[in-house]
Amino acid sequence: MNNIASYLVANVYQGSNPMMDTFSSSCSVNGQSVPCGPFEGIFAGFGVIWLAIVVICIASMWRIFSKAGKPGWAAIVPIYNVIVLLQVVKKPLWWVVLLFIPIVNVIMSIAVVCYLAKAFNKGIGFTLGLIFLSPIFYPILAFGSSAYAYGDQSQPNQPVPPAQPNQTPPQPTQFVSPTQTVQPAAPVPPSEPVPPSQSIPPAQPGQFVR
Repeated sequence: MNNIASYLVANVYQGSNPMMDTFSSSCSVNGQSVPCGPFEGIFAGFGVIWLAIVVICIASMWRIFSKAGKPGWAAIVPIYNVIVLLQVVKKPLWWVVLLFIPIVNVIMSIAVVCYLAKAFNKGIGFTLGLIFLSPIFYPILAFGSSAYAYGDQSQPNQPVPPAQPNQTPPQPTQFVSPTQTVQPAAPVPPSEPVPPSQSIPPAQPGQFVR
């Protein structure tokens, strides 16, 4: 029993404790020894998750720009993507300056998100989702059935029906110049009276009519 206790004490003082070795192990990076432990794997996992979120947001903005009739590749161009986003929400381009001012940029970012939800006919609930749950609601807005509200509302050209075969095209209206003299119409001569038909007098008694 004393031998076991002595062995454990010796291992603790020599730094050979398995738990201590886990946190005190080292990794070689560029020929230099740096400490590494279980937290390095956790940070790497968070990095992968963050990269996936960034890819999802970029793909969603690409699709949103395409829905609004803008180039989708603008989503991956810094600063220009903000300009295109302001064009989508129908706001002045000088708002870009406000997005680079501390504290003001937070307020303006929330305002742009609100106008973006309005541009796709979404309410306050969906707007809050875009603000606090962006990786979930941006793909819903992008790949869902939401239509852009500021798009071309004009109806497509309707085909012109063919003209009926017996339909006479309307004659153009003739206009009389002020300097042109209008000739009066010739009077119509009165019609000659029709002579009354001659009647045969009645025959007298005892008279024969030939």
